[in-house]
Amino acid sequence: MSAVSRATSVAELVERAQAGEPRAVARLISLVEDRSPSLREVSAALTPLVGGAHVVGITGSPGVGKSTSTSALVTALRAKGQRVGVLAVDPTSPFSGGALLGDRVRMQDHALDEGVYIRSMASRGHLGGLSATAPQALRVLDAAGCDVVLVETVGVGQSEVEIAGLADTTLVLLAPGMGDGIQAAKAGILEIGDIFVVNKADREGAQSTRRELRSVIAMTDRADGAWKPPILLTTATTGDGVDEVVEAISEHRSHLDDSGELERRRLARVRREIEALALTEVQARFAHLSGDARLDVLAGRVLAGETDPFAAADTLVETI
Repeated sequence: MSAVSRATSVAELVERAQAGEPRAVARLISLVEDRSPSLREVSAALTPLVGGAHVVGITGSPGVGKSTSTSALVTALRAKGQRVGVLAVDPTSPFSGGALLGDRVRMQDHALDEGVYIRSMASRGHLGGLSATAPQALRVLDAAGCDVVLVETVGVGQSEVEIAGLADTTLVLLAPGMGDGIQAAKAGILEIGDIFVVNKADREGAQSTRRELRSVIAMTDRADGAWKPPILLTTATTGDGVDEVVEAISEHRSHLDDSGELERRRLARVRREIEALALTEVQARFAHLSGDARLDVLAGRVLAGETDPFAAADTLVETI
């Protein structure tokens, strides 16, 4: 397919996605995930259309009820008339390379709601609990008119705090009886959370988990005028407390707007994305040099003691 016909096809897809057509949204996200040759056209077409959606990251240890909480949040947001997108980042299937948990397994209550778009994305081995193509997928949902996009990650660990760099608001889920308060402190999760939610509040120990978390958060350094993360209790299976979480998300959005923090976060997000794309491009170019005679010559000079590896690397970088 020629570049012109690809561009025309992308333009049509974007126009249909803006009109809220689910198939067009699905096709655009597939182009993003598959790193299609049309990816650059997709990005160019989407970028002027984004900025309206509030991106809410949802993370927490396995077993805290992330999917159930996400579904409950969708219900509460739809009750307020908001269009909602959901990116559920799943572990990668070792067989197909796709998402291990599919869209149809999740959140069936919203499957027929035209105001909700749900998509599972495979992490494909990417660290941080996210997919490497998540930023572009977010642009698709933003351009498609979603007011809020919920991004549910695989889980939380020492290296899995990447969601804070992708979201405007980061929601950290915990559950009683799992020692999550202390584990969150150890994993550095306290620094990324804008809102903390103790789910399964109908279980014994919910209040003590809340107190434990409050005392740990109180010890973290925060600048004057900085946002103070609320600690809320929910029972996602019944919807109890979910409206309070939606209200907290709205209050945090107002704080971000008023303080200028929203622009700062989004600028930092795009900086990281540009850096990642640039590094990917450089790595691709280096890969083509693996059989290049120039690399053999440089290696031979290092081996002979005529130059050092750093100087040789500088020479190689200059060649690309």
